[in-house]
Amino acid sequence: MKPLFALLLLLVLGAAREPILVPEVSQHEVLLRQGFTGTELLLFGAVLNPEGTRAAQDYDIIIVLKGPTQSIVVREKQKVAGIWINVDSAELRSAPSYYAIASTRPISQIVDDKTAAIYELGLKWLQLSPIGSIDPAEQARFAAGLVKLNSGNGLYRQEEGAVKVSEQVLYQARIGLPSRVPIGTYTAETFAVSKGRVVASASSTVEVRKIGIERAIAAFSDRYGLLYGLLAVVVSIGMGWLAGRVFALV
Repeated sequence: MKPLFALLLLLVLGAAREPILVPEVSQHEVLLRQGFTGTELLLFGAVLNPEGTRAAQDYDIIIVLKGPTQSIVVREKQKVAGIWINVDSAELRSAPSYYAIASTRPISQIVDDKTAAIYELGLKWLQLSPIGSIDPAEQARFAAGLVKLNSGNGLYRQEEGAVKVSEQVLYQARIGLPSRVPIGTYTAETFAVSKGRVVASASSTVEVRKIGIERAIAAFSDRYGLLYGLLAVVVSIGMGWLAGRVFALV
């Protein structure tokens, strides 16, 4: 029994030596006002021993900032007889409206593919599961299309080498939010990795919301979708008619 007890004690003491993360964000609330052109968040913190002292070794740090998930329909367009039309589509569940990952090194040098897939560490490993039955090759194609589209719009980004660690304690990374950033509650999760294994994680939140007239318009469109659409059409027609009258008088 003594060898078994010694082994258990060693395991407990070893687990107790795992580091702890103390994360923080420069802004816990991002307000979208009229003319908002984007902003930059500073995600920072410390890697400490359980006693609160400086960690005695180097850790790789990975930071994932993820927006609210949503179900989204991805449509594929092709040019037929000189006209672009929708030819196929797929609905993906739990697609993050925003996703950014920053790391001390390339993800492939920090963790293996299995670990990356478990924690969704990287655009390649986002779990964009389809709704309904779909061929795996088709699923991969539509998922890649969504990632490419959102990457082009600044909503998906992967910045390897963007996390800086100082004195084996302090880490920081800057992640940009584009002007069209979706509203909602964002989760900023930090992972400490040693020898390919996630040894600690911690998270904080960021609230992105609209204020002023933008908030009123967004609330109206959510509550009265059909009426909002009709008003948008009427306003567009009215503006077109007014522009035509003005040019006719010039």
